[in-house]
Amino acid sequence: MPIRIADTRAEVRSSERRALLETFAFLTQTPQVIHLHTEEFSAVCPGTGLPDIGTLDIWYIPSDRCLELKSLKMYLFSYRNAEIFQEPAADLIFEDLWETLQPRYMRLSLRYNIRGGILTTVHIAKGDLGQLPPETQLILPKSS
Repeated sequence: MPIRIADTRAEVRSSERRALLETFAFLTQTPQVIHLHTEEFSAVCPGTGLPDIGTLDIWYIPSDRCLELKSLKMYLFSYRNAEIFQEPAADLIFEDLWETLQPRYMRLSLRYNIRGGILTTVHIAKGDLGQLPPETQLILPKSS
């Protein structure tokens, strides 16, 4: 079987997948940092056809919407049979969450289990931390 080395974002990106994400209204005077964590994210490596399993962490500070967790679970499950490398997977997940939530700040980290002796973690962040109180900034993980 030939090894497929390609950025499959265009094949995997889907409005149906993004539509799985649901939100609910959330208004607060004090910024909250919401941290979501799962050790069960999985997709298929397009190079080998083998499953890739990873840990996904999402930190976000909502503007006026929060993510409904069952919808996130169904959204993440939709990647299970998708052939996509780690970096484009992180990029698509971040893009879909950012567009759905439009938060004040969001950070995503996707760490795949070690394969071939190499541990890889992808970090993406967007938003203006300067608009947040220092005590809220301290809650967020340090950039690495």
